[in-house]
Amino acid sequence: MLRTALRNVLAHKARLTMTALAVLLGVAFVAGTLIFSDTVGEAVKNASAKNLKDVAVSVQATNDDPATPDAGKAGKDGKRATALDDRLADRIRALPGVASVRSDATGQATLAGTDGQPVGNGWQNRAVNYQPGKDGKDGRYPLAAGRGPANGKEMALAESTAKAAGYRIGDTVRFATDGPVLTKKLVGTVATDDPQVTAGGSLALFDTATAQRLYLHPGQFDELVVSATPGTDQQALTAKVRELLPKGRAIATSGSELAAEQAKMIAEQNSALSKTLLTFAGIALFVGVFIIANTFTMLISQRSREIALLRAVGASRRQVVRSVLAEAALLGLISSAIGFALGAGIAVGLRAVLDANGAGFPDGPVVISPSTVLAALAVGVVVTVLAAWLPSRKAAKIAPVEALSSVEAPPATRSLVVRNAIGAVVTGAGAAVMLYVSTLKSGDDLPIAMAGSMLTLTGVIILAPLLSRPVVSLAGLVTTRLFGIGGKLAKENALRNPRRTAATASALMIGLTMITGMTVVGHSAQVAMDKMAANGLTADYKIETSTFTGLDPAQSKKVAEIPGVEAAVPFRGTGIGSGGGFGYLRGTDVRQLDKVTELTFTQGSLDAVRGKSIAVSQSWAKQRGWHAGEVVPAEFTDKKKTKLKIAAVYADNEMLGDAFAEMSLVAPHTDRAKDETLLVKASGGGSKAVAEKIRHALGDSPLLKIQSHDDLRKQAAGQIDTVVNMVYGLLGMAVVIAVVGVVNTLAMSVFERTREIGMLRAIGLARSGIKQMVRLESVVISLFGAVLGMGLGVFLAWAGGSLVGSSFPTYAMVLPWGRLGLFLLIALVVGVLAALWPARRAARLNMLQAIGAQ
Repeated sequence: MLRTALRNVLAHKARLTMTALAVLLGVAFVAGTLIFSDTVGEAVKNASAKNLKDVAVSVQATNDDPATPDAGKAGKDGKRATALDDRLADRIRALPGVASVRSDATGQATLAGTDGQPVGNGWQNRAVNYQPGKDGKDGRYPLAAGRGPANGKEMALAESTAKAAGYRIGDTVRFATDGPVLTKKLVGTVATDDPQVTAGGSLALFDTATAQRLYLHPGQFDELVVSATPGTDQQALTAKVRELLPKGRAIATSGSELAAEQAKMIAEQNSALSKTLLTFAGIALFVGVFIIANTFTMLISQRSREIALLRAVGASRRQVVRSVLAEAALLGLISSAIGFALGAGIAVGLRAVLDANGAGFPDGPVVISPSTVLAALAVGVVVTVLAAWLPSRKAAKIAPVEALSSVEAPPATRSLVVRNAIGAVVTGAGAAVMLYVSTLKSGDDLPIAMAGSMLTLTGVIILAPLLSRPVVSLAGLVTTRLFGIGGKLAKENALRNPRRTAATASALMIGLTMITGMTVVGHSAQVAMDKMAANGLTADYKIETSTFTGLDPAQSKKVAEIPGVEAAVPFRGTGIGSGGGFGYLRGTDVRQLDKVTELTFTQGSLDAVRGKSIAVSQSWAKQRGWHAGEVVPAEFTDKKKTKLKIAAVYADNEMLGDAFAEMSLVAPHTDRAKDETLLVKASGGGSKAVAEKIRHALGDSPLLKIQSHDDLRKQAAGQIDTVVNMVYGLLGMAVVIAVVGVVNTLAMSVFERTREIGMLRAIGLARSGIKQMVRLESVVISLFGAVLGMGLGVFLAWAGGSLVGSSFPTYAMVLPWGRLGLFLLIALVVGVLAALWPARRAARLNMLQAIGAQ
């Protein structure tokens, strides 16, 4: 029987090719994900280890002293105060076992490139002090060209940053920290493997005094990095360093502890990405199961005489089952081996694509672990064997006499009735869960929605043979009307074996269900974000800084003086606790507020918001049970308490948030004397000229974000589009496998119907008619899968959309008719393309040989 299984694989190479391709693609997805995860994880781990190579102890500034700002948090002057200074560094340097102490002063600097555009990626735009040794070089940042900065007029850049900005040594670099634009001469470039920089950030280096002047106070540092002499115990040295630190103002961590923390963080980051990719790989393999089961069912049907003869000469049912499973295992093993090799290529390509989009993974070799090889091969073999198990049992149940007298028996009516009953119960249960999900509002309920979606999808898959009859019959009316006898034959062929049609269509249905669901939710969320971005906003421009460090109030006033600017309204906020809840109170110019935002008051009026009176949003007032005229106790984030009068209640407004008041009430309780946002209304509407005047008035700072209504909408839409396009790419593999399934089913169906096709040719059906029949059958099956998948996807998107609505108050399901029409067109094209080879093969059959085929 083992030899028989091997012979069958070799005898049906062409018919098994498409099945092997489905397994191959699924395994390639799994293997690629595992190899990518191992490769990136090892590269990041090695880069982190290199960064920590000479770190025995890291001393970082903290603060428990309420009299000074928290370490890492700027005070009102924009600078941080820390307890790390030269005296502490000298005391640590004097400890036994200490080789050196590096004193770091760090911050953020956003550069303007030679084209005037900001360089880097927001908070990843690092700045640090260059610390030359006796040889005049900084070992942490080896020079690539030029020299290190030696005074306050010079700076150096990372080699990648200088290239991205278009600067060369000797150029004047424009940059900003959190204030006006500064300029310094570029005197050198350095190499760095800092993960923040390689991941799309930038790196600027200043001499120590300049870095302290920009970010700290003279003589202070953010971190002291201690290197130990060979043989020194890190833990013991860390304990000695801790004894020297001011209590509550600094912490010391050993290098081994830092390495462990980084390794844990890297593992968590990789785990999240790997789980996401493996989820989609699982979907691809699940789709492949239908193709494998379909193929083996058809092969067994075609080999029923052969199986009957084996049973007649003494083969037991168990041996028949083992023979089919051995055939499946061999097919799975060969396909998995090829798929694994393809997966290695996918891993390399995926890394290159992500790097091109700013991921910035460290360099490193491709890592292929034994566990990855075994996992990929095991997945392919197990999935193939499991998919072939039911067909193998069907083969074993064929009675020798029945098989010899009938090539193919129709499915038992009872089995379809039982299947339909089970499908109805499962679908009903899934639909009930999704109807319950539609009443939920929290994103925490996502697991319930996922379980309901899977239950509903499974039920529809079980019911697919029943659903195929009305849908295919309806499609058949159209094909018959348009294409005559070819269309009618296509319909009859699709209905001949509803199980096979359903299994083929289900593979396509799964991919389209998920793609449609994501598209509907994504489009609806995009529309909601569009509304939120401009909700209540009548200003022409919204101005912020990319690092959210704020705008100088003096500069905000300059904008108001620009010719053509009707109003410039600043906003500054602070946290406020009242009525057992916490909210955010924005301070603004109340007198001009109605010029830049739409205000609808349900209680009170804007004129009443003066002094210690505030206006609150309708939702916040409802939560607290407040009404206009009430006086409520309040506590600001700086722990100061007061009593505030509720002067007005307004309809929820995205720009104003929970509450607003006069700037004079809010400003004393904010951390910094900076405006968070500036809304500008131009007298003649927004224009490029006005935007340029505003940018010039604000010093042409690279930190500035001057956004119009369209900019806000595009920013909101871009975030959603990125996620949806990523999902399209990941689900694309499942759709490709589904297409392979259609090709495979049609090709094997043509083989089954060889005699029938010969008879059709004999009674006058032309070769073109045969091609048309096969093509239309493919189109009908593809459209059935598309209609089922898109309908189910819309239902799941409607039911699960309420969970998204918790993040978007303006969310409502909006069907993207254009994209849905495109999906239907793609399904039509898939049907035509999938039939090209089977149709051509059917048309080329020799008439007489086909009639005489067994």
